[in-house]
Amino acid sequence: MSFTGNENHSISLKDASLLTANFRTSHPSSMTIKGFYFGKTAIQDILNQTDCVGIRIYFGEDNSNNPKLVLVGVRANEDDIENGHLAEYGLPCPPNNSAANSLNS
Repeated sequence: MSFTGNENHSISLKDASLLTANFRTSHPSSMTIKGFYFGKTAIQDILNQTDCVGIRIYFGEDNSNNPKLVLVGVRANEDDIENGHLAEYGLPCPPNNSAANSLNS
């Protein structure tokens, strides 16, 4: 299989809300992070790379056991563009929260 960049990843708000609620229920006290914010420029820098058709997101953890996400561009042949633009340092939620909504409350 190869990637095209046009794969359908759509999800309904109802289904997305269920996924995030399941996560919060499964990690009531051990996981205070609900999500991360990444700016448009960081994402666009990854997507603008030659041969990039999408982004892969890896789960990570810092030396203090805090959850992290690592974003990397992906080629059509499914390989990571590991020598290109990478993103981490997402701003965690909380404290960088949205107003309460069906995805975070």
